[in-house]
Amino acid sequence: MKRKLTAGAVLSASVLLAGAIQVAAAPAHAAPVQQRDSLIALAGQQAAPVAQALALGGQEKLVVKDVVVDANGTRHLRYDRTYAGLPVLGGDLVVHQKANGTIASVDRAFDGRLALASLTPAISAGTASAQAVDSVRATVGIAPTDKDASPVTRVDGAGTPALVVWAGDGSPRLAYRTAVHGERADGTPSRQQLVTDAATGQVLSSHEEVQTVNGTGKGVHVGTVTLNTTQSGATYQLKDPARGNQWTGNAKNNNALYTDADNVWGNGLATDTQSAAVDAQFGTGATWDFYKNTFGRSGIRNDGVGASNRVHYGNAYINAFWQDSCFCMTYGDGQSNTHPLTALDVAGHEMSHGVTSATANLTYLNESGGLNEATSDIFGTLVEWYANIPSDVPDYLIGEKIDINGNGTPLRYLDKPSKDGKSPDAWYAGIGGLDVHYSSGVANHFFYLLSEGSGAKVINGVSYNSPTSNGSTVAGIGRDKAAAIWYRALTVYFTSSTNYKAARTATLNAARDLYGAPEVNAVAAAWSAVNVN
Repeated sequence: MKRKLTAGAVLSASVLLAGAIQVAAAPAHAAPVQQRDSLIALAGQQAAPVAQALALGGQEKLVVKDVVVDANGTRHLRYDRTYAGLPVLGGDLVVHQKANGTIASVDRAFDGRLALASLTPAISAGTASAQAVDSVRATVGIAPTDKDASPVTRVDGAGTPALVVWAGDGSPRLAYRTAVHGERADGTPSRQQLVTDAATGQVLSSHEEVQTVNGTGKGVHVGTVTLNTTQSGATYQLKDPARGNQWTGNAKNNNALYTDADNVWGNGLATDTQSAAVDAQFGTGATWDFYKNTFGRSGIRNDGVGASNRVHYGNAYINAFWQDSCFCMTYGDGQSNTHPLTALDVAGHEMSHGVTSATANLTYLNESGGLNEATSDIFGTLVEWYANIPSDVPDYLIGEKIDINGNGTPLRYLDKPSKDGKSPDAWYAGIGGLDVHYSSGVANHFFYLLSEGSGAKVINGVSYNSPTSNGSTVAGIGRDKAAAIWYRALTVYFTSSTNYKAARTATLNAARDLYGAPEVNAVAAAWSAVNVN
């Protein structure tokens, strides 16, 4: 929700960050790592004046998370919120500040001042931990709503519950956040983050931190590629010094870093354990290059630090997943341990969850969860287009090489999401109740229409026929512009609670920031074509 400040608040904020950050103004999108660190530090120093300008309560504090500076000096300061020192889940906001330091507007996940009657929990931490474990144990053997996850089969215990303030549903209250650890039926590790009411024990939110994509692979995917490696003595390491030292290890050998004597890695066959490592390392590098060269983003967190990979996880494990906690990707070897799940769009999709976590942190349920998944589908697709390798010809299909359905069909379709049998092509009331991998269809469809337009066409040898819910004909503006609009909306305007209506507003704002009336009108037309008005 965007809230305009009063004139008095704007005046009181006019000194914020003027001068100091102004001299450090950066090109649009992202700043270089050292410059970004300076901007983060300066924005952190100004958190208290910003909070005062926004009329937050005396116990509310702002903690800077990110800063985006446009070419014209406009600044977008992303803050998380605390209350009496406790993290506020769903309390994040983005302050949009003119070059002269005045605050133009604010996007808030929670629009209001926090005021809790008490900070003393009625339930002890030990009880909260037991309740969280019991809640997950009650789901053992039950198929989850997340279609990409298998049932929990083992619960190992929980970490120490932490007191937080829950504002994710618009009714702030004291709560506990507890991580419950276990394993799923397919061997995927489970780390569920539960938020429970500190007065009643009610589960307010549950989110599986380990994000997966199911499927059976078709072998090694990227073919012959060039890799940056690191020489150490007489051996070479599968570590890329040009991309934040991102590296790949072997899960069958305690995630040990891959090394080689002649710097020639793998033979393209799954029987050579290095071949899957080549896929993973290349996919991580392609994702880094896409974000760096397209948006100026230096790594997933924009801090210059590369992620890591581990391949050959589990036994005949047919998943791949991203984990924020280890800042890493994990790949299984698929059926019979001969089909590694190291496809390029899978890598781009999963690592883009890390980008979302580092920016808007879209809550992984309801419509915001669909937007979270769609963001990964969109950027996973764009990584594939960016890499443009002959062994994986770019398309608007998700997971087409991992054959999740066993019949050669893709996991998802951006041009007509309903082709998977479950994803909607357009928004409708209640869509937030769908599994987030299905409700993502609306944003996926929007992005395809914005990029390529509606109707039948053949692109890169693949046939598409994208419908519109209102019978309109939509003209695309091209992938590059559509990508820039979505990225800016994600990093500058989205908050953790953004829904489809707010995403429409955010992308319209992004189009105005970057382009002109034709692109703004195209964004509006594409959203109307998927019934987001």
